[in-house]
Amino acid sequence: MSEQGDTVREFDLRWADGAEHKEPSARARMLAARWKENPPRPQPFRADPAPSGPRRSSWISTVVVLGSVAPIILLLGYANFRAPYWSH
Repeated sequence: MSEQGDTVREFDLRWADGAEHKEPSARARMLAARWKENPPRPQPFRADPAPSGPRRSSWISTVVVLGSVAPIILLLGYANFRAPYWSH
């Protein structure tokens, strides 16, 4: 962009930033309309999220992972053990 183009752009941004009244965004207008009829309940700053359900302990997760991986390893080992005898 040319030097004159940068100057015009800078002027436009300063003019827009210095406006006395700024139009709210579409989302701000939507929320204002929604909250006028049904205002949100107050929430504390950084409220704790609602519990999502019971948590599994770490050892149960470990057993599930190993229980899933072990049969696959055994199956692959068995297939590799049997492979040389299959060719005629």
